[in-house]
Amino acid sequence: MLTLIHAPLSRSSRIIWLLEEIGAEFEIRYVDIRRWDGSGGPDENNPHPHKQVPALLHNGALIWESVAVVQYLTDLYPDSGLGRPPGHPERGAYLSWLAYYAGVIEPAASAHVAGVTANNPVLARLHTEMCAHVIDVLTRQPYLIGERMSAADLLLASALQWMRGILPDSEVIDRYVRVVTDRPALLRAREIDSRPSGFHD
Repeated sequence: MLTLIHAPLSRSSRIIWLLEEIGAEFEIRYVDIRRWDGSGGPDENNPHPHKQVPALLHNGALIWESVAVVQYLTDLYPDSGLGRPPGHPERGAYLSWLAYYAGVIEPAASAHVAGVTANNPVLARLHTEMCAHVIDVLTRQPYLIGERMSAADLLLASALQWMRGILPDSEVIDRYVRVVTDRPALLRAREIDSRPSGFHD
């Protein structure tokens, strides 16, 4: 059984979306977390090393951080179409976009939203180059890896739903968000997100 460690309206919400996309049976363990507004706090029922989310339990294994959880789940469900399994010609691109999301997109976007880029030319350049790269790719093709959606798109679109300002105004990005988020699995995930019951199958 897969158990998602989840706090409503947080980064773990996108993992519910992914679990719904791949058709997995899963249990949810609702936990409290520290929020940006100062509310909440660490929860002893949370096995994440920093008491944050997401974290995933599977057969005694603990997987934490969004990108690790995404790769783990898409490798576990290779027929879902949202990952690119070993040997697939797009495997390298898939892993690269997962790493790029965690190592470049989120840090650069966070620095920009926090206003750090205004006084840091290095971070400002990184954010500008990241934005240009993402827009260029999505101008040439509908999804990050080509003609078919992957879980890398789920990560990026979920972030853009939360904070559209991490990328500049662009018809290309607006279209992309509309396409990626217009999915029945996301509607189901939103219903589950804050559900008090801890189980879903």
